[in-house]
Amino acid sequence: MHPHLHTVENQKNCAEVIAALDECHARGFIHKVLGNCTDAKQKVNMCLRAQRLERTKLNREMAKAKRAKIEKAWAEIDENR
Repeated sequence: MHPHLHTVENQKNCAEVIAALDECHARGFIHKVLGNCTDAKQKVNMCLRAQRLERTKLNREMAKAKRAKIEKAWAEIDENR
């Protein structure tokens, strides 16, 4: 399962591979069932994975910064006791 393909972020970064997959799927059910869209699907998955990894990296960095700020605040509270 993949996230919604037609979000702004996905269209900005993966528009070409998503369009190729849509075109492949538009050729018909039999075309898709016979595995003719597998390469396009794999490319979409890799593009979405790269986006997810980048988002995870940014979230981790923001969480570390937030945690450092909280620990600094607690240290200041402990010093003032």
